[in-house]
Amino acid sequence: MRFDLFKTCFFSFTILSFTVVNTFPQVNPVLKDVFKDYFMIGAALNQAQSSGKDMFSVNLVKKHFNTVTPENILKWESVHPEPEKYNFEPADTFVDFGKKNNLFIVGHTLIWHNQTPKRVFEDEQGNPVDRETLLNRMRSHIHTVIGRYKGRINGWDVVNEALDEDGTLRQSQWLEIIGDDYLIKAFEFAHEADPDAELYYNDYSLENEPKRNGAIKLIKKLLAEGVKIDGVGLQGHYKMDWPTTSQLDSTIKAFAALGIKIMITELDVDVLPYDWQNHGADITLNIELQEKLNPYKNGLPDSVQQSLAKRYASLFDVLTNNNETVSRVTFWGVSDKDSWLNNWPVRGRMNYPLLFDRNGEPKPAFEAVIKEADKQNY
Repeated sequence: MRFDLFKTCFFSFTILSFTVVNTFPQVNPVLKDVFKDYFMIGAALNQAQSSGKDMFSVNLVKKHFNTVTPENILKWESVHPEPEKYNFEPADTFVDFGKKNNLFIVGHTLIWHNQTPKRVFEDEQGNPVDRETLLNRMRSHIHTVIGRYKGRINGWDVVNEALDEDGTLRQSQWLEIIGDDYLIKAFEFAHEADPDAELYYNDYSLENEPKRNGAIKLIKKLLAEGVKIDGVGLQGHYKMDWPTTSQLDSTIKAFAALGIKIMITELDVDVLPYDWQNHGADITLNIELQEKLNPYKNGLPDSVQQSLAKRYASLFDVLTNNNETVSRVTFWGVSDKDSWLNNWPVRGRMNYPLLFDRNGEPKPAFEAVIKEADKQNY
């Protein structure tokens, strides 16, 4: 009888031990910890995430990221929808979320040709305003928005996408009405509003030589005028075949030679096919949905997952090797489910551009970037 009791106890203990070992949760590496000696790791948040409604994403943000950028709520049309009306509630919630979780907070964006109400550039009769009127509106907007978050938002994308692909200034209404010193004025107003905040110029396709040269010329001009500009943001809306790692490396080094910080501000890798020439993020681009442009609507094949992982590994090899000048890498989204690339430039596609899948699980690309950090430690 004692032998039967022994067998029963031994069998129960064995089952318990097996259960404990096999149900212990697997612990994945944490991005912000792995890269703490290299650069900050961030994510762009939509309003559902910063408000706490999307706890699925909030938990990923709290675990993996140490800096956040708002996708839309600080753009002019969102935060300043009418001449005498500001809508600060969503931005207040975003900033509160960042401060509560000890995150480096980036304000995006103050001056842009897109998502700025038409009335900003017009008088009551719909005619273009003069230079002084637009400058006053710019200064008032910048001082009001930055002033509200002075000392709380750490850095600002002051001017966004001011250049065309050939490196010349984009023919925006800011340029047409104010003149080419509108960028100088924007940075001056931002510095007045919060002398301690970092100030950035942000753009896409700077890895292309003509546009990069234009940006270098622009930043040199700002610096020569004594303007405070702390860094340049390479948006990082990349393809599987663009830019080359050589293009990325040379771009980082070219801006580093100016003595400013370099940030990857909106990183994602588009895995879907495309048949247009633009390599950037012009939001006006929209192409009719075609089946051939949406090949992975039932899931990403393993072969493409592995190719994406290799692509991210090659990008992070460049970034970690330039960690002395790269201060921040921010992904444009938290997981695949909320990436803007599901709906741009073709609405309704299934894209897979980030490190976490639609269930919040790390992808092979996640493991690939972790290995790049580990590789640099040996």
